[in-house]
Amino acid sequence: MYYNEIIQFERESKNITQKQMAEMLGIKQQQYARYEKGINLLPITHLKNICAHLNLSADYILGLPDLPYPKR
Repeated sequence: MYYNEIIQFERESKNITQKQMAEMLGIKQQQYARYEKGINLLPITHLKNICAHLNLSADYILGLPDLPYPKR
């Protein structure tokens, strides 16, 4: 699974719309949709904010470990 598929899956599993996620990131919904579709690359600053809002580790989003949550 690619990172764009992971953020879409996790966003949808938490019942967050693309518009709500875009508002959290301070961008337009259309721009966020382009990240999820893989048209545009996701900037690191947005990755950090997505991790915080969805309570996920960057490693998980990037496909590195099996566990979705950051170590505590």
